[in-house]
This record gives sequence, C-alpha cells and structure tokens, in this order.
Amino acid sequence: MILKNNKLMVRQLEENDIPLLSKWLSDPNVLQYYEGRDNPFDNEKVQNVFFSKDPSIQMGIVIYENNEIGYIQYYQLDSESKSEYGLSDSTELIYGMDQFIGEINHWNRGIGNILVSSMVDYLVNNKHADKVVVDPQTWNIRAIKCYEKCGFIKTRLLPNHELHEGEYRDCFVMEYNKKLQKRLPNIQ
Repeated sequence: MILKNNKLMVRQLEENDIPLLSKWLSDPNVLQYYEGRDNPFDNEKVQNVFFSKDPSIQMGIVIYENNEIGYIQYYQLDSESKSEYGLSDSTELIYGMDQFIGEINHWNRGIGNILVSSMVDYLVNNKHADKVVVDPQTWNIRAIKCYEKCGFIKTRLLPNHELHEGEYRDCFVMEYNKKLQKRLPNIQ
C-alpha cells in the first residue's frame, strides 16, 4: 500500500492490472486528457509502456470507496528533468507526479483534489519532498484548477512541450513548494 486515507487508497501497480489500464486508456474520454485519442492502448501496449518504465518510477492504482478508479505515478526528478523544468540550480528534493481518473463516472466529484492533495502530503511527509511538480497542458483547465486547489502554482511555461493528438502542446510547470508556496510567482 502506497497511501491510505478515509475513502482513498493507492496500491502498487501489478501485472494483473493490465486489462484495467487497457480499458481506461482505450476510452476516448480519458485519452482526450491523458495520452491523446489518437494513441489508444491495448493489453500489449500497456505491458510494453508501463512495465518497462524506469524502476525508480512508482506506479499505483487509485482505489476510491473500494473501487479501482485510476492511475498515479510519482518519481524523484533527475538533473535532466530539473533542467527541463527550470530547476537545474535547485538542490532541493523534487518529485514529479502524473495521474488520471479512468472511471469517468468518478469525474467532477472532487476525487482528483483528494488524490492530488493526499499524494502531495505523502511525498512531503514520507519522501521528504521539498517540492512536487506537475506539467499539465495549458488547455486542461480542469486539471489546472485541481492543482491550484491543492496548493500548486504555475511557475513556468513550457512551449511545445508535449505531443498530444498530432501536435505539440504548451504545458505549465506547476509547483507545490512546502516552504515558499505563497511567494512563488504565478504565471498566466
């Protein structure tokens, strides 16, 4: 178990989760926000992508009220990632995270806020993270609002950062900074 609170748990991803990830990552509603509708996954692709990742990436299944509803991953930023996000001079311990809720009937219920804030709390208190970063595409207003509600602030624009549905999209670097959260610049 990675984390557990009231109604939400995150457990380690297991190979028997392949059909679950394949189901979520073949749904155009989910793919619109994660990976792109032109990039559906089948079981083989899930196996190749998720089970060949760097072992330092911690991957989990999100469980809400005893239902498997999504995926989350977190990882300590290496020097290349720090540089990409404009943090190359930082000696702080910085984690990145990515997640999605794959069961669309669980969207717009505040579960994303619970998930993100719980994971930030876990990373700060258990992994001793000084900062946690995410990089949503600039058009993904729902994700950006969720991150802002959880204490993240936009700190940098990454032009043409992510290939999504056939074009490179701009992303924001958003930081949760446990010490300086209120003093970070908020870019628009």
